[in-house]
Amino acid sequence: MAEQETKGHAIKAAVRIQEEDFSLDEEVTALRASSKRMGGIATFTGCARDFSAGRSVSRISFDAYGSMAEAEMKKLRSEAIAKYALLDARIVHRIGVVNAGEQIVFIAAGAEHREPALQACHWLIDELKQRVPIWKKEFTPQGEAWVTQHP
Repeated sequence: MAEQETKGHAIKAAVRIQEEDFSLDEEVTALRASSKRMGGIATFTGCARDFSAGRSVSRISFDAYGSMAEAEMKKLRSEAIAKYALLDARIVHRIGVVNAGEQIVFIAAGAEHREPALQACHWLIDELKQRVPIWKKEFTPQGEAWVTQHP
């Protein structure tokens, strides 16, 4: 994982796939550190629900085609920066087992104004769900089931 030092704190790579949870505060702080021109920051945090398709869900297992998934996430970030004139963007997605109520994915978009940040954040999560090869399996009282993607 690529990290750089800023004010004595390590900043993690802007695009990551990881097993461990992430800190919303650390991610937003890292985004803000990239530019003092940033006037609007939009974020999206996806969490594991305890109910899906009419069934209770205790946990979800996420699997990714690692190098391909991360490459596509980096491409999405670059596209969003160009398309929405962002100053910076961050995308973090967890893999492995995530319990109900825990965080799964984080997206942040920073721009000079709120509108492009909001639009980019919305676009990024929709594109991530369609384009990035990450699969999820839900664990329910009825058993395990792979879930097809839904944008």
